[in-house]
Amino acid sequence: MPPLRIALPNKGRLSESALALLRKAGLRARMRSDRSLTAPLGNDHQAIFLRAADIPELVADGAAEVGVTGADLVAESGCEVRELVDLEFGRCRLVVAVQDESDIRGVTDIPAGTRVATAFPRLTRSYFNRLGIAVEIASVSGAAEIAPHLGVAEIIVDLTATGSTLRVNGMREVETVLESTARLIASEAVLGEADFADRISELCLALESVRLARAKRYLMANVPRDKLDAVRKVIPGISGPTIVEVMGGGPWVAAHAVVDADCLSSTIPRLKKLGAEGILVTPIERLMP
Repeated sequence: MPPLRIALPNKGRLSESALALLRKAGLRARMRSDRSLTAPLGNDHQAIFLRAADIPELVADGAAEVGVTGADLVAESGCEVRELVDLEFGRCRLVVAVQDESDIRGVTDIPAGTRVATAFPRLTRSYFNRLGIAVEIASVSGAAEIAPHLGVAEIIVDLTATGSTLRVNGMREVETVLESTARLIASEAVLGEADFADRISELCLALESVRLARAKRYLMANVPRDKLDAVRKVIPGISGPTIVEVMGGGPWVAAHAVVDADCLSSTIPRLKKLGAEGILVTPIERLMP
């Protein structure tokens, strides 16, 4: 059986996050060095390390069966691939930005003929075409923030995660073109191949299970037996809490449930008010509801 080739970014935060996600899903990359171009992942899976911007095209062409890259890069490529899973890391925005002293306060203030510097010419052109604003695109390979200072362009369209780089360079956001996160992608052709379709589906389930587990915790507590109705309202779990008899517990039972991590600060005090004791909270590696 041929290996399932997974194209991964070869550097940066996307690469680190993708490798960490695969590791939690049971696919650990065994690289000989940091410069390895390929690495076995186990279970007939193989990692191929590429520039993030090249991954959509190479997946579309069949050089890899699936890939991990940013939704912004998928959209910019124009390649016919299907986004299978939103992996929810690498969050950023493609924005229109101007210099702080600019009179432009919104995109409707941008006059026709304005020169726009960007590493995303396809998305930028499409965005301004939808608005009916005729702009001139100046393609750059990086560091678009410098373009207005050099007189190359009046405005830029660039990626930002926090906006700090723009602010440091004397620029401010005007509008968001799109929001992006990392996605698992595949070509329509490979999804129809018997050798890969089931394995890609299994990979999606494994990655989803890790993604779902991030925001959840497993909570265990000894609770009064006569307070179970109230306990169920506090920790409903996925399909109700699991109630376990405590040996020699008498009026006590053990309640186990999956809970939202961001609700723990209120969940635990509510359980304590019901008389709960021995409360234990642990992380969850994978979750399939």
